[in-house]
Amino acid sequence: MMQWEQLLSLKKQGVSNKRLRKEEDPTRLGFEVDYDRIIFSQAFRSLQDKTQVIPLSQTSFVHTRLTHSLEVSVVGRSLGRTVGKAILEKHPQLESIHGYHFNDFGAIVAAASLAHDIGNPPFGHSGEKAIGDYFSNGRGKRFKALLSDKEYQDLVDFEGNANGFKILTQSKNGLDGGLRLTYATLGAFMKYPKESLPKKPTAHIADKKFGVFQSEVFFFEQVAQEIGLTKRGEKEDLSYNRHPLAYLVEAADDICYTIIDFEDGINLGLIEEEFALEYLIALVKHTIDTAKYHKLSDSKDRLTYLRSMAIGVLIQEAAQLFLANEEAILAGTFTGSLLDNSKYKAQINDIIKISVTNVYQSQEVIEKEIAGYKILSELLDTFTTAIENYHTTGELRHYDALILTHFDASIKQPQSVYQYVMACCSLVSRLTDGNALQIFQKINGKI
Repeated sequence: MMQWEQLLSLKKQGVSNKRLRKEEDPTRLGFEVDYDRIIFSQAFRSLQDKTQVIPLSQTSFVHTRLTHSLEVSVVGRSLGRTVGKAILEKHPQLESIHGYHFNDFGAIVAAASLAHDIGNPPFGHSGEKAIGDYFSNGRGKRFKALLSDKEYQDLVDFEGNANGFKILTQSKNGLDGGLRLTYATLGAFMKYPKESLPKKPTAHIADKKFGVFQSEVFFFEQVAQEIGLTKRGEKEDLSYNRHPLAYLVEAADDICYTIIDFEDGINLGLIEEEFALEYLIALVKHTIDTAKYHKLSDSKDRLTYLRSMAIGVLIQEAAQLFLANEEAILAGTFTGSLLDNSKYKAQINDIIKISVTNVYQSQEVIEKEIAGYKILSELLDTFTTAIENYHTTGELRHYDALILTHFDASIKQPQSVYQYVMACCSLVSRLTDGNALQIFQKINGKI
C-alpha cells in the first residue's frame, strides 16, 4: 500500500538531504517552483508551435499544445485542491505533523499537467507513429541487430510520455538533472510507470503504454523507490503502480481534450454547431441553468457557457471518483482511468466519437499527417546517417558536418548506437511543426 507521506516527496534530483514540507519557504514552495521551471523551459515554450488538433493549422482559434497544456494545468489544479482538501480531512497527520496543505495537491497536479505533453513530437500522435514507423518499417530497421530488444522497442514504439520524462530529467548543457523537479511532481507525471517491454502485459491502465526509455531507467527507479510506488509485473520487469495523483493528471487531460477538441471542431466548421450543442446539454442537463442559457442569444456564447459547465461537471465527477476509490488507488488495484468509471461515460463517448469522425479523421488532418510522416522520416534518415557515418568511420563528410550542427557538441563523444540514435529521436521530437518543415525544406534545397 502506498503512503501519502512518501508520495508527496519534495526531494529533487542531485539533492541528498531530505526536504520537509513544514520547513518550506511559504512564499516559494517546492511544488510551485516545479510549475515555474516548466513554464519557463524551452521545451514548454516550443509547444506554442505544436498544434493540438490540426497540424500546421493557420487557424488562429485552434488550440496549440501550449494552450491545451495551460488549460489542463488549470483543470488539474482544481482537481488536486478538491481531492487534497478531502485527503487532509481523512489523514489529518499529513497537515498536523508534516505540514502539508490542500493547495500542495493542486500545485503537484498542476505542474505535472502543465508538462504532460512536453515530450510530444511535431504533428501530434502521428509524429510518434512516424518515428516508430521509420524504425519498424523504414531504413531505421538497420539498427535492430545492434540494439537490445528493449532499446529497439523504445524506437519502434516511440512514446511521448517516456520522451517527456527524458526532457524533464536529462542532464544537458551543464544543467544537471534537467529541470530538477520534485519527485512528487515527477511521480504524478508518470502515467505509465513502466519500460517498453513487455508490451501491454495486462489490461491495467498503467500498462496501456510505457513511460521510460532505457536511457532513463536508473533514475526512474530511484524516483519510484523514493516516493514508494509499489512494484507490478514480473520481478525482472521495470513496472510500478501509478502515483495516485497521476490519475488526476490523466483526468484533467481527458476532460480538456474531450470538451475542447470538440469545441475546436465546432469552431472549424467540422461539427455542426446546433447538433453539437445538444450533446453538451446532455452532459450538463442536471446542472444547467436553463433560464440563463436561453437568455444567451449568440450561439458562440451558448457554446462557451456549455463548455464551462461541462468542464465543471467532469471535475466534480473525477474528484468524487478518486475519493471513492482512494484505497484501491493506493493499493494499485484500481485498474482503469477515473472517467472510464464515470456515470457520464456514455455522453463522453458520444462526444469523442463525433470528434474522431469529424475532426481527427477530417481531410485536413489526414493530409497534414501524411506530410508529417514524410517530413519526420526524412529528418530521421538524414540525422541518423550523418551520425552513423561519424561514429563508424571517425571522420565527417562535409555534408555530414553541416547536418551535425543541429546537435550539441556531445554528439561527437564516444557513445553506443542506442545513445546516438536516441539523440536523433530526441532532437526531432523537440522540433516544432514549423521547425521540422523548415529543416525539411532546407535539406531538400529550398532556401
